[in-house]
Amino acid sequence: LLLGCELTANTKSYTFQVDEEDDSDHILALSVVCLTDGAKDECNVVEVVGRNHENQEIAVPVANLKLSCQPLLSLDNFKLQPPVTFRLAAGSGPVHLAGWHRIMHREDASFEEDDDLSDEAEEELAPIMPAKK
Repeated sequence: LLLGCELTANTKSYTFQVDEEDDSDHILALSVVCLTDGAKDECNVVEVVGRNHENQEIAVPVANLKLSCQPLLSLDNFKLQPPVTFRLAAGSGPVHLAGWHRIMHREDASFEEDDDLSDEAEEELAPIMPAKK
């Protein structure tokens, strides 16, 4: 699934989250951050706000864009785990963020049970004897 959002002086943040009851694994990858039509020649700092391994909120700047010197930044599919917030920490934008969202469904229990049965069938086979010389 493709993701896109725009941060401006009026909309300074965008939060991407998934349903907490969803049993799938989600990956959000940020590909490009760029200034769009109407941007001023000022520093526009975009930061990602998430949670670390101790469940503390952390904010990390990922882009510092300026129309005259760096209007676009490729982040090479910078992978994040939702929920994550993109925030325009400085500048007035507009800044466009683009990326993709991948959903990986976990295997259900019935599939795992079938897999166990195939292991039992393999154990019943007679051992292979070495060839006689």
